Amino acid sequence: MAEVITKEQMNEQCSFMAKIKEENNIFAITHGRERRACTKTYGCQQNENDTERIRGMLKECGFSFVDDEEEADLVIYNTCAVRENAEQKVFGRLGILKHIKEERHGDMTIAVCGCMVQQEHIAKQIKKVHNHVDLVFGTHALYRMPKLLYEAMHRKKAVFDIENSDGAIAEDIPTMHESKYQAWVSVMFGCNNFCSYCIVPYVRGRERSRKSEDIINEIKELVKGGCSEISLLGQNVNSYGKDLDEDIDFAKLLRLVNEVEGVERIRFMTSHPKDLSDALIDAMAECDKVCHQLHLPFQAGNDRVLREMNRHYTRDEYLEKIRRIKKKIPDIFLSSDVIVGFPTETNEDFEDTIKVIEEVEFDHIYSFIYSRREGTPAAKLDFVLTDEEIHKNFNRLLEVQNAISKRKNDAYVGTVQTVLVEGKSIKDENVLSGRCDSSKIVNFKGSPDLIGKYVKVKVTQAMTWSLNGELAE
Repeated sequence: MAEVITKEQMNEQCSFMAKIKEENNIFAITHGRERRACTKTYGCQQNENDTERIRGMLKECGFSFVDDEEEADLVIYNTCAVRENAEQKVFGRLGILKHIKEERHGDMTIAVCGCMVQQEHIAKQIKKVHNHVDLVFGTHALYRMPKLLYEAMHRKKAVFDIENSDGAIAEDIPTMHESKYQAWVSVMFGCNNFCSYCIVPYVRGRERSRKSEDIINEIKELVKGGCSEISLLGQNVNSYGKDLDEDIDFAKLLRLVNEVEGVERIRFMTSHPKDLSDALIDAMAECDKVCHQLHLPFQAGNDRVLREMNRHYTRDEYLEKIRRIKKKIPDIFLSSDVIVGFPTETNEDFEDTIKVIEEVEFDHIYSFIYSRREGTPAAKLDFVLTDEEIHKNFNRLLEVQNAISKRKNDAYVGTVQTVLVEGKSIKDENVLSGRCDSSKIVNFKGSPDLIGKYVKVKVTQAMTWSLNGELAE
């Protein structure tokens, strides 16, 4: 069983939220405006979910929110450690913030949190190079943010909290969801898989599951607030429940959520192929609210590379699970993750990856060029391919997958899809955008009062990454 943060510990954080709120009320009276916070998120859905909790605590502290760092009194960057480019973006933004803070004579609080700073060498770099940063806290200290923020606002010296821990479960953290109609709900945290290229187990800790009762209660509260689409979240949801003293696994949890009145759609991610069970496939097929969508990363199509990645399955085992899924759920939307240029990957190995993509015919793939992560076993390996060869393979993968994605989307033309309207299109405010059951994005013209509702849309045009349509009602 994972360590659980006690009510007394959470009450302590509530007391610091109250203290900050009192000070922010005085600030509002003095300056004629509320203190403003700006949060920026880098990385995965877990980071997005963590930011929602950060914003929930900040709201309790009396902050209002802005999108522009220059307008903010408090800036928090929630960071990612999975790829180097995400780290470089953060360091670049911190350099810009230094000048903004100097122009405001230091009247700005800057905080960096998340996976990136959970790495000791990154924390040391911030301390050495970016001494204008006031607060640094890792993934395990998220629930302690109110106390840490209070200290950072009252001390001249920067506050650091990046303890190395297996992590704990903290319930009842205030959460400010991005959408009123959709919500991520974390069912577990951490990872035990230790893929040789991945830093996540080192920065997120070991797997720890929330009690099913707490998950269901959170979902019921979300439904009361108008939420109808629930996305269950974990680094490897297939491992859910293994550390709990109750008769529960992820398939059973799906069935429990499916029974919650008011929930219309259920999604989840991410699944590890080695743990994908027939029971979960059956639950997906039998639960009427579970979307016919599965994200199942295969990473590489060559068995030797998979072994060196420490993935614990073979190419044939992965393909067999895909065949079982397609047999049970013929209209399944399949997506995956692929790493191109793993250090020991040859051009012949890469061809095996292309063969998997062509055989499975994924609707969508998230493809990445391998990024060396300090502290992982793969970081010690030498590259077989040149940078030019890796980028050539990456571009070829995109070409192959784009053609498949377009062909899969073409099959939607003429069909009528039920779409949850999420908001206005980024490209055209006169166009609405939402997702159908399979998670494909559908754009169509309609009244803004449809946002948050389920509508029928006839698909009239297929693009590579989205669909265009018109209201069918």
